[in-house]
Amino acid sequence: MGRKAWLSATRRFLGLLLLAGGTAVWAQSPSLQTLLRSGQAALDNDDYSRAVASFERAHLLAPDDLQASRGLVLSYLQLGRLADAMSIGKESADRWPRDAQLQHWLGLAYFKAGQIPSAREALQRSEAVDGTKYDIHFDLALVLLQMNDSIAAADELERAIKLQPSHALAHVLLGRAYQNTNRTLQAVEQFQTALRLDPNTSLGHYHLAFAYASLGRNDEAISEYEKESVRAPDNPKVLYQLGHCLLEAGRLEDAITHLKKAAEFDPSNADIAYDLGKAFLLSGHWEAAIAALQKAIALKPGDPSPHYQLARTFEKMGNRDQAKQEWQRFAELKKNQPEVGGMATGRTQ
Repeated sequence: MGRKAWLSATRRFLGLLLLAGGTAVWAQSPSLQTLLRSGQAALDNDDYSRAVASFERAHLLAPDDLQASRGLVLSYLQLGRLADAMSIGKESADRWPRDAQLQHWLGLAYFKAGQIPSAREALQRSEAVDGTKYDIHFDLALVLLQMNDSIAAADELERAIKLQPSHALAHVLLGRAYQNTNRTLQAVEQFQTALRLDPNTSLGHYHLAFAYASLGRNDEAISEYEKESVRAPDNPKVLYQLGHCLLEAGRLEDAITHLKKAAEFDPSNADIAYDLGKAFLLSGHWEAAIAALQKAIALKPGDPSPHYQLARTFEKMGNRDQAKQEWQRFAELKKNQPEVGGMATGRTQ
């Protein structure tokens, strides 16, 4: 479910609660009901300033009214007044600890404010009260992904998808969680499902391509990156990954074309400079290779790989002294790198 659709559904839900009235004595007050209806109408029209004004008066009139507190927290959240949303939200959640919606909105306020552990706690409380809501599982998964807890995020997304299986973004995020936990074949299935549900899913082809590349299915990865590059021609991540796959496939001139574009959009990316230097080297453009690899070294001085490729370049040019210097530098830096595979850099060079 898109965020706009979620907000619309949330407002409708709140509207029913507001119209149902509260259990407090104040809920029978016509003045209170007028303010609640005014606040709800403002929410429906995306007029969050007016919503805040109405719900603030309602809350002042009836501080023990649940509906007024709900409306005020949501209005603050929508207006971006996160400190107020967190303050009133915590106060209200403490007063009504079994209200899943208050805990949910409090969690969202914490999340938007960057208070991630607090966001997780509030959303987990919301889920414990009511585990039947798609949005609670989805938002908790976002928080867990932010915390790099992909296993727990996958669990939440699986629960969300069981409740509403037709939301493409949830499948994309579940695929990412699977990818992060080395369940790449399952990730591919989720990305494919997302694209079937919505061919225009943001970065759907990108994530599917990345999964294919992880499996060594380079031709399929290139095809998906090309589809994504049509939709996002200025995205340096897409251009870089496409260029990288083309380089791995030996399509050097195509790789250079996309890597040069990626470098234009993201000139401070050392990985782009490295791949561009390697592509220039393999295609015989030695001077260009030296320039790109020296830039990669300047951007990431501790990376051994550019020195490896630079040594090879100098050897090709017959410059043995400079090649020897680069081999020595590569060996020195390699010793300082943790072992992550065949070479200390984690690259195959």
